Amino acid sequence: MTENYLQYLDWVVYQIYPKSFYDTNGDGIGDLRGIKEKLDYIQSLGVNAIWICPIYQSPQKDNGYDISDYYKVQPAYGDMNDFDELLAAAHGKGIKVIMDLVANHTSDQHFWFQEARKSRDNPYHDYYYWTENPPKGWKSVFGGKAWEYNPQTREYYLHSFAVEQPDVNWTNPKVRREFCKIVDFWSEKGVDGFRCDVLDFISKDFETGKMCDGPHLHEYIRELFGREGVKKLFTVGECQADEKGIGDLCGEGRGELKTAFQFEHFSVGREGRFIKKPHTVYEFTAILAKWQTFAQSRSLLYTLLTDNHDQPWLNSRLGNDGDKRYESATMLATAVYCLKGIPFIYQGQEIGAANSTFDTLADFDDVETLNYHQENANEQEKSALMSKINFGSRDNSRRPFAWNGEQNYGFTTGEKPWLPYATRSAEINLEREENAEKSVVRYYRALFALRNKLDVLRRGEIKEIRHNDRCFVYERAQNGERLLIVCNFEKETLISGLDEGKLLLGNLQTDAPVNRVYAPYEAAIYQL
Repeated sequence: MTENYLQYLDWVVYQIYPKSFYDTNGDGIGDLRGIKEKLDYIQSLGVNAIWICPIYQSPQKDNGYDISDYYKVQPAYGDMNDFDELLAAAHGKGIKVIMDLVANHTSDQHFWFQEARKSRDNPYHDYYYWTENPPKGWKSVFGGKAWEYNPQTREYYLHSFAVEQPDVNWTNPKVRREFCKIVDFWSEKGVDGFRCDVLDFISKDFETGKMCDGPHLHEYIRELFGREGVKKLFTVGECQADEKGIGDLCGEGRGELKTAFQFEHFSVGREGRFIKKPHTVYEFTAILAKWQTFAQSRSLLYTLLTDNHDQPWLNSRLGNDGDKRYESATMLATAVYCLKGIPFIYQGQEIGAANSTFDTLADFDDVETLNYHQENANEQEKSALMSKINFGSRDNSRRPFAWNGEQNYGFTTGEKPWLPYATRSAEINLEREENAEKSVVRYYRALFALRNKLDVLRRGEIKEIRHNDRCFVYERAQNGERLLIVCNFEKETLISGLDEGKLLLGNLQTDAPVNRVYAPYEAAIYQL
């Protein structure tokens, strides 16, 4: 791996959901000025890059992932001057800025689609996929059919996600040129890279019925990001890819992506999004170990994450967000972020945020959640259905950030936020965590301070992974320097047979030997 790629191992990325981060004008919606005001806090975590979820003009049917204009800022977030000021302020603090690029679909309010749906001979008609006879079996990711009838042209258009999110037709070279222009516009402004939403969906395979990972995927990505002047950008793809797929997308020298997210560990403990199922610790740790081994064998950049805007909180699903919330949240952070790769932190996880419990659908906004409720309302008892929604809804991680225990938890000076606060905000907020005896946020700072200090923790090789149904233990090694990371799960466990070393950081102990009994959810980092 060349230094051009290795540099990204020095990044720590903080993901911001702008609508829910910090509101500066009292309208109940987070904004760009709010992000700018909180840059010092973000930097205090050891972060040196931010990924901002879509800020483009949008009807907000899918909270900004339905874009009506890629060249304008959503008015509720501010304007282009606010963005320019945020970009300059971030760069002034040495913080990179990563935009969210949605290239598979637009809003149905986008000019292209408004024109495309008027007539079959409209110049923009071929910007989207149309058919008179939709193929059977194509389902939207958000539930229901993937083809919607358009009376003006007497055809159906494809929407892999919400009805209001028509898929753009990447087989059309005009569409590809449009997205190259979009990338160039933001690149010329000075952004440092793009996170690419559902990027593998831009190529379809209509013969086999696959909505993603079609035969031209790699060619399209190279056309978008393999160009001179754009190659320098950091790019991370959201792709449902296996080992071969990620290897092909991210191999150095392929001219495609720098890295891609891998979400297999998010599937542990559930069936689909809303159904909880039994799981073992081994299922989770085996996935982490498998991908580390694979990425290292192929010299690929790997992404490290526990949470994002599309998932309920990991600590609520696989950990203990009750009486061991601190221990569990910090242990999971240690297990994942001491691996080799680029850490991505999602707003709120650093304070140990947890899932909420609501009784009515009125407390939810997520289109996928609303569709799921509509499809199942007549078949499932209300309390059981709400239990599933509380477990799996994407709104769990999208609720406004709780900055303190004061009115509106410090998020807004307005009467109410765009989405109800998490039900445990009075208990779990930044101010309280800062002052707690056991503080998740202070542990995050210590963990990333250590990572930023030790080259071996950023760039060292993974050695001797040991994992079972109780613990996850591995080494990082570089130039004779060795670190040992020990992560115990929910049961007290005797761990032995390891080399002794000096404890550098622990979530429960400040001085303890390697070989001993570990408490539930205890984590420790040793220098061997």
